[in-house]
Amino acid sequence: MLQDGMDFPRLIIAALRGGSGKTILSVGIIAAWSKFGRSIAPFKKGPDYIDAGWLALAASRPCYNLDSFLLTEEDNLRSFLSHSIDCDISVIEGNRGLYDGIDLQGSTSTAELAKLLKAPVVLCVDCTKITRTMAAVISGCLQFDSEVMIKGVILNQVANARHEKKLRDSIAHYCGLPVLGAIPKLGQQHFPERHLGLVPTPEHDWAKESIGAVKKIAENHIDLNAIETIARDAPPLKEFKSRLPETRSQRPEARDRKAEIKNQTPAPRIGIIKDSAFQFYYPENIDALATEGAEIVFISPLTSQTLPELDGLYIGGGFPETHAEQLAENKSFSQKLRWLVEDGLPIYAECGGLMYLGEELILEGKSYPMAGVLPLVFDFFKRPRGHGYTIVTVEGENPYYPVGTEIRGHEFHYSRVKKWAGDEKDLVFLMKRGVGIFKDRDGILYKNVLATYTHVHALGTPEWARALVRNAINYKKLKK
Repeated sequence: MLQDGMDFPRLIIAALRGGSGKTILSVGIIAAWSKFGRSIAPFKKGPDYIDAGWLALAASRPCYNLDSFLLTEEDNLRSFLSHSIDCDISVIEGNRGLYDGIDLQGSTSTAELAKLLKAPVVLCVDCTKITRTMAAVISGCLQFDSEVMIKGVILNQVANARHEKKLRDSIAHYCGLPVLGAIPKLGQQHFPERHLGLVPTPEHDWAKESIGAVKKIAENHIDLNAIETIARDAPPLKEFKSRLPETRSQRPEARDRKAEIKNQTPAPRIGIIKDSAFQFYYPENIDALATEGAEIVFISPLTSQTLPELDGLYIGGGFPETHAEQLAENKSFSQKLRWLVEDGLPIYAECGGLMYLGEELILEGKSYPMAGVLPLVFDFFKRPRGHGYTIVTVEGENPYYPVGTEIRGHEFHYSRVKKWAGDEKDLVFLMKRGVGIFKDRDGILYKNVLATYTHVHALGTPEWARALVRNAINYKKLKK
């Protein structure tokens, strides 16, 4: 049942560019509201795991991604409504600049999502070395697309009281927008950074302390009551009720599959390697495996010497290079994994999982042996080797996707395949957009293992979870 009235208080926190501080502000606002007893539904716009992890930790509940490249409009609406239904306020953190998209029309932009959800927007602006000109910039944002409901501004990196007053006066006079807060330049870095963003929460021992610190910043420097009023004044979403079909799990084909799987007693057990080395999972992906009837078992080569009884395995992305020595030392886990691969265990691996299944990682001239399932050697660079959305066409036979399937995903990696002893026919994906593993190819296949640099989202690629569970059921039958 959808919430009565379909009001769904909500707002989007956007910015003029990446690196403006919107993640810290979003986390601080969510944490502050949570302290005051509000239940907050956090969302992250775009393909992102790290920011979503911080938002989830601040809200004490999963953060879901909304993305118009990976998901249909229908799936974005359904995801937003279904995960907001039991909360007081939904907070959506945008990505990059408000109007930045993949084409001239701004497709996939935060502004596009704001219009879809009829969500008011609060702009976070970095005010370093700027005063009156900021009013001109904000005026441009207001006039660029009148359908985008920009309702207020939060100033970040304010130098002093004089700087703040000039900004406030200029924005009030020329833009007619309220300034909802002013964050001073902070001497302490509460959120450590790596690559193009924040360090993931599982790698940061002081994650909760960091959230506590930015909560205080929000309480001291932001008008939380005014922002809450903006969220609660968002237009109702009554018209969406008739547009939304039943959820995936309620559809007839899903019910039929669940009934079929229910007859498989007990349910197929799918392991998920999830720890500080492998942490990049959309909650929807794990939910989808469970919806398809799988029993989920979390495991870790950082804490366990072997694998439990499994019928399938999912290894997501992460930063195995930051744990290379520890992963290399766990030879018993790797040995058991290789044995299971030869036995036919279905394994689906993405990015960090792909690297772990390779032979070795080369870091600063030193070699670290990995699981040794795939004939790949990886090295690393300071700049991304693959970064952004991907489109792949399935060209080779495999146990997961029919030939001819087009998959939309994304890749983000600083690694490169330095050596490869395989055959090009083992790469079953053709990259129509993106980099992949080798010569515009991706998706290396070995037995029932499919490993790829491309991450998929289960709502946008529903056949993924279905196939992994189906393969797990078949493997379970063969074991019997």
